[in-house]
This record gives sequence, C-alpha cells and structure tokens, in this order.
Amino acid sequence: MTLYEKLSGYAQSDYYGFHMPGHKRNKMIMEEEFPFHIDITEIEGFDDLHHCEGILMEAQQRAAAVYGTEETRFLINGSTVGILSALAGCTRRGDEVLIARNCHKSVYHAAEMFGLKPVYIYPRKEDGDSVLSVQIRAGDVEEMITEHPGIRAVMIVSPSYDGVVSDIRAIAEIAHHHEIPLIVDEAHGAHFGFDDYFPENANRLGADIVIHSVHKTLPALTQTALLHMNGTLADRKRVRHYLHMLQSSSPSYVLMAGIDACVHLLETRAQEIFTQYVDNLGLLRKSLKRMEHLRLCEPKQIRSYDRSKIVIATDGTSLSSRELSRRLLTDYHLQMEMTSGSYVLAMTSVADTKEGFQRLEKALLEIDKQIETCQDSKKIQTQLPPVEQNYLPCEMGDIPEEQKKSVSFEDCAGLVALEYAYLYPPGSPILVPGERISMEAARILCQYRDMGFSIEGTIEENRIGVWING
Repeated sequence: MTLYEKLSGYAQSDYYGFHMPGHKRNKMIMEEEFPFHIDITEIEGFDDLHHCEGILMEAQQRAAAVYGTEETRFLINGSTVGILSALAGCTRRGDEVLIARNCHKSVYHAAEMFGLKPVYIYPRKEDGDSVLSVQIRAGDVEEMITEHPGIRAVMIVSPSYDGVVSDIRAIAEIAHHHEIPLIVDEAHGAHFGFDDYFPENANRLGADIVIHSVHKTLPALTQTALLHMNGTLADRKRVRHYLHMLQSSSPSYVLMAGIDACVHLLETRAQEIFTQYVDNLGLLRKSLKRMEHLRLCEPKQIRSYDRSKIVIATDGTSLSSRELSRRLLTDYHLQMEMTSGSYVLAMTSVADTKEGFQRLEKALLEIDKQIETCQDSKKIQTQLPPVEQNYLPCEMGDIPEEQKKSVSFEDCAGLVALEYAYLYPPGSPILVPGERISMEAARILCQYRDMGFSIEGTIEENRIGVWING
C-alpha cells in the first residue's frame, strides 16, 4: 500500500481528529482544493519566495496586515525554521540568550547550532489548575536580565502546548527597557486576536518577532507557518539572511497557496467562522464541566488561557490518561492530539464541526459515568525539574568517544547528559546536552517509561548518552 492509498483510506473512514492540523480534513471550510495541478516551481509570473517582488510579496503583505505586524514572511519548513532564523538573526556566536525552559526543542537546537549560551528561566506554577503548564513571569525576566547583563535576546513560548499564556506585554516592556528583542514562539496561537474569546496575538502586545504555526489551529497545510517582525531591536536583515539559508530552496507552491488561502479566509470571513466556532466551543466546555470524575482544566485567570485547548485531567480517578486516550480512540474513533502523564489534550479549531464537538462531548460524559474517583491515584510530575547546566550544548560534540557512555535511566543521575530527552508531543526537553542530570530528572524519565511513554531524543531506547568525565 502506498502512502497516498493509506491516507486516502483514512480520509474516507469515520475517525475524527482532535489534533492538528487545524483544517481537520474538513473540505467544506475552504473554497479551494490543493492537489497536483497547482504544484509548480518558480516559473515566470509566480515570483520567488527567496527574492519576492510580485505575487508572493503581496501575499506576505496581506498576512502582515491581517496579523497587525510590520513584516511577515511565509515559512514552508514549519515554525522550526522561524525559530532557528530568529535566534540566529538576533544573536552572534557566544551570546547569552534568556530561554524559557519549557520552549520547544528547536530553540535548544538553535543554541547548539549557533553556539549560543542559554540562560534558563523556569516557568512558575499557576495558582489555578495544578495539571496545566506554567507561565513565564515578567518579574523573573527582569531579575534574570539584571543578573546576566550580557543577554542579547529573550525567547519564550506562549501559549504553552496546553494553552497557558504569559504576560507578553509586560515581558516585552522589560526586554525593551534593556534594548533586548523579545522572540515569542506563538506557534499554537495563530488563531489569537480574531475573537475576544481568545487572547490577543503577541504582535499587538509588543513582541519583536512572533512565530505562528498556521497549520496547528487554522485551516492550513501541515508545516506551514508565519514569521512576523516588528520594531528595530530585531535585526531583520540577518533574520531574512538565515531564512534564505535554512528554508528549502524549492519552496512548495502548494504550501504557500495554502498559507495565502488561510490568510484570505481570515481577511474576509474571520468574524463569521470564529463566531460559530466560539459558540460551539463554549457549549462544549460548559457541558464538560458537568463531569463528576474526569475534569476539564482551566486556570482561574481565564484571560491568560487559550480555551481552544480541551484538557481533560484523569488525576484522582480510576482511569489513567493513556487508558482514556485509548478508549476515546478504540471505542469512539476520536484521536487526541496528546496524552500526558495525567491528562489528554484535544485540539480544536475553526474547522471543527458541531457534530465533532458533540461526539467528543458524548464520549467523555459516557466514560465519566463508567469510572470513579480514586483518592489514591498516583500523582504524576508534570513540571520540568530544575537542572544544573554545567556545559554548553554546542560543546558536547567535542567530547572524546572514550569518555561517552550509554546508561539506563536508573543510573544516569549525577552524570552530564550528551543527548536530549523529551516526550513528543510537546517536545520540551526534560534534559538538554551539557546538563547534569538530577535525581528528580532521572526519576521523571523512569516514571514516564514505566507508564508506557516513549522518551525521544536518545539513540538507545530507555537509555541516555552521558559524559562519564563531566
């Protein structure tokens, strides 16, 4: 069976996806279809993404207007290429960069590739739901910049994978006071700012560079994204330079047409599609709050949360998160975006149908009636453990082979990691090369392994490469 045949068969099944991409395989949301007949190269009259002067320049200008930013660039290698280019463009080799420790793995890859010195800022737990992720506090950003005056850029992720939003306006003001650009990985917030039900997008809150994955929460093709630039603190010329280097020299016109069609939809029908979406989403969230055992998560400060994310906690119940995800898939044909240690995540978008929401509602309410509260439910660690950064990630490639060793998760505490270790999704590293592995970090690795999760980033399964002389 070819990949196309398998995809076609899946497309004709009744499986419903509560995960990205945001178009949800809903053909009715867009007017256009995107098969081979529009797959071309840089021919006369169709411009060149790497030297745009015509239709692609106009398309990017429309996107900038829709998102309220000064300059927008199409990304056909995902938000990853935007993050790599933004960090490379705003820094020089050896520079210190303030990095939120819950950032996507691509941020750490950028630090390794471009010889940057990460200064980590750890998110703080919200006063609200204990299962949800954490936000970056503006006061902590101020403190870290004061302690490390050599910092040349601030890199944060907001919203987090499960929807928690940081105070971008306050963080931007602090960064700008020190004449430092703020880069925001807003990959999961491409839908922000189009309805008051959701937070404002970071472009309008003072961020210098914002990266959006339009494919995650909007009707767009997988790996399509946008990079926005504002103000003068970010070196736009250098960012463009790295985009030229890191993006494909053969950008897909199918992908670019998909981005432009998505922007056109926002430009012409945003109020219509978001009104219907918000109405349906609000009804779903209201109904799910009636569950007696499973729990719909949201923080107390609702404006700092992306309510498009349906996070269902299983802690305190007789059901594990993995079992809930399995039952939703096998019994109801509902595919979740992510299963974490104590919750499952259903991603929604403007392309979700009322029928899809009703299927999820029915499934969760039925499962909730079949389980019970369990006070002895095992607590799962969800917050990243603080670790000691002894060496730079870029230095780890120079370690002699005879000083490297692969050890089990049980035996790694106290040693220096040579590999990344993370769950994917969300892709936020538990460990980064150069970090001394704490007892807590080793325990978390063992805990996730024992629960059946796959730890990615390591070469050998259930083992991690370490520097024995570190």
